[in-house]
Amino acid sequence: MESSSTHFTDIRSSETDSKIEECVNNAYPLRMLMPAMNIGSTDDEGESILEPYVGLAFDSADGAREFYTLYAARTGFKVRIGQLYRSRTDGTVSARRFVCSKEGFQTSTRTGCAALIRVQRRDSGKWVIDLFLKNHNHDLGPTEGNHSLILQQKILTAKPVEVFHRPKNKLIEEVEDERPCPSGVITAKRSKPNGDEMQCEVEPSAGLGFNSANEAYQFYHAYAENTGFRIRIGQLFRSKLDGSITSRRFVCSREGFQHPSRVGCGAFMRIKRQESGRWVVDRLEKHHNHVLESRQEVQKKNLSASKKFIEEENGGLDDEDIVDINNGNLVKRRRENHIGSDWYTVLFDYFQTKQAEDTGFFYAVEVDNGSCMSIFWADGRSRFSCSQFGDAIIFDTSYRKGIYLVPFATFIGINHNRQPVLLGCALIADESEMSFTWLFQTWLSAMSGRRPLSIIADQDNAIQEAIIQVFPGTHHRFSMWQIKAKECEHLSSVHSSFHFEYGKCINQCQTSDEFGTAWNSLLCRYGLKDNTWLKAMYEKRQCWVPLYLRATFFAGIPLNGNIESFFGTRVNAQTPLMEFVPRYEKGLERRREEELKENFNCSILNAYLQTKEPVEEQCRRLYTLNIFRIFQKELLQSYSYLGFKIYDEVDIVRYLVRKCGNGDDDKSTVTIRVSNHNVGCSCQMFEFEGVLCRHVLRVFQILEIKEVPSRYILRRWRKNAEYGLPPYSESGGRPQEVNASMVWSLREEAWKYIEAGATSLEKHKLAYEILHEGRLKLGCPPR
Repeated sequence: MESSSTHFTDIRSSETDSKIEECVNNAYPLRMLMPAMNIGSTDDEGESILEPYVGLAFDSADGAREFYTLYAARTGFKVRIGQLYRSRTDGTVSARRFVCSKEGFQTSTRTGCAALIRVQRRDSGKWVIDLFLKNHNHDLGPTEGNHSLILQQKILTAKPVEVFHRPKNKLIEEVEDERPCPSGVITAKRSKPNGDEMQCEVEPSAGLGFNSANEAYQFYHAYAENTGFRIRIGQLFRSKLDGSITSRRFVCSREGFQHPSRVGCGAFMRIKRQESGRWVVDRLEKHHNHVLESRQEVQKKNLSASKKFIEEENGGLDDEDIVDINNGNLVKRRRENHIGSDWYTVLFDYFQTKQAEDTGFFYAVEVDNGSCMSIFWADGRSRFSCSQFGDAIIFDTSYRKGIYLVPFATFIGINHNRQPVLLGCALIADESEMSFTWLFQTWLSAMSGRRPLSIIADQDNAIQEAIIQVFPGTHHRFSMWQIKAKECEHLSSVHSSFHFEYGKCINQCQTSDEFGTAWNSLLCRYGLKDNTWLKAMYEKRQCWVPLYLRATFFAGIPLNGNIESFFGTRVNAQTPLMEFVPRYEKGLERRREEELKENFNCSILNAYLQTKEPVEEQCRRLYTLNIFRIFQKELLQSYSYLGFKIYDEVDIVRYLVRKCGNGDDDKSTVTIRVSNHNVGCSCQMFEFEGVLCRHVLRVFQILEIKEVPSRYILRRWRKNAEYGLPPYSESGGRPQEVNASMVWSLREEAWKYIEAGATSLEKHKLAYEILHEGRLKLGCPPR
């Protein structure tokens, strides 16, 4: 191998050298590659063994993957993308694993091979190999020479090919006197040694650029027709910022198992949208697991329907954007499904078992054109919890943070002990508005039709539109992990002093006018008026800026903190199918044991009183331990505040309450109606958290109000919140909601009664007698 000073080389076999008339000579960047120490001459001049080693650096994770793929092809195995690791501070990917295709045991072809490389991102931005396991536990396959790998990248198109990954590579600048065929792919010619002409096979390659996703589809369609297979739209990936499509997969028509004709073929081409607006092939698999057809057979099938893409304004493709044109009529094609077909059988078996055990168990399946799509389920306990604690929910789709095996999402509530409670689970077939709309409607049906006051969910156009449609009036708050990740991505190059002022602007402004002025001043001062991400975030400020969130009840879920996954690491986006149900059951059991433990503590333990105020004793008697601690902290803090009457007319009195000392930052305005003690504070802690703030408690002390009015001690925070009916039933809820709440409340108690009564024959006899007596008191006729 001859290496130039620019770290690029032309790698050709002797066969390649003999064909000087080749249409193109490709080059491969070797700035990332390190020849092994035992390199020597080979039969094919210019070839050598390229081997990874710990400390080898790359410009990107994709560069490491390409290198390991090249090494694998020369060694005799294939590569898959393995586990990723994320930073705990900002959620960005900090390390990646690329593994042998036979790693794991999920399919019969895998042998648990341990061969891999792991690359870690350094502060410099480079990706460095920090782990290399070379040995395989299976026989290696046939190897490919350098030339066979490099020459896969020979693509002839009607215009120059732009290769973003390899800016110094030799590109195809022009095609001599050849006219493009209707598909947009050139039929290029080269000379055989005997002078006859032959056609060059048109093949895709990593790095190939297109002006649009439609152009990429047309290219892959033509390539498939020449090769002997048909294609379909595959998986899409959306931006976490605005929901626009950032990458697309085009797959062999026999990918998956949803139809008898499909055999799980893994051939595909993935394109990724660049900042310039162009689309580049970044992943490619050419191998098929079935017999290919002749070009004539494929053409005959393709003639039955012309394929067309509907382009979005951003140059992407939507979920239903491929259509058939039959006699001028547009016919929608089947949507993509991210759920493996084998998941349905396993989960349906589990659901049927649960329904036999739990009469309140609910599940539903979305069906599209006869195919199963998204799945939702919730057990009786989750449905009862929602009747009590469904006012503020979290829709957790953290599986979208990286590559996932299972699109597992959860609905989470906050109970009276400030613990997370499960309100339902789902597998999401595709991240379209249609999927999320169906899911939210199904959740609403399972939970008696009562909409939440607030929901925390990702900043995604499809989710936002589904929330507007299904939960009108519900305040949507963006997930903080997503905002933090985008801040690192879009603001990392801004001067460090900006971040302090940015945080101050977001967290300390008290009015919308004050925030607008501070925001515009900040952007002008740092020259960020044209920053597209900041513009978009300002338009959506009601969904993430604390000023606009405080007036809505969020059960005190912190504004600036990340929300822990309900199942932790026990169940996540990488959980394999056969382990999913057991892990799910264990994770749910652990959480519910924690709930029971906290309920027990509340029933036998009392917090220490730290004042002689009657309100403290009142709240200790009513609140759970965790909520009382919050109230007690506010009560103790209230003694360090001063209250000044600034308005008094008829029944309305207004106080300015500020902290003792010279500081003027911590002050609020409290307004109270003296006749009925209706009170409000500008800090809006009660509206956001459901517990009175220190400012209101200070005014109560000034006015000698000895007890907190009952309306300010929310039922959902009381020790007995799980018993009886939820608060909205007492204040005149809809008959359907009240009836459902009565059913869930009685059913929950009945299950506990049955469990206790079935522990022995004596208790069973006693339980039966009590039931008989109760039935007579309710006026139920004897059986």
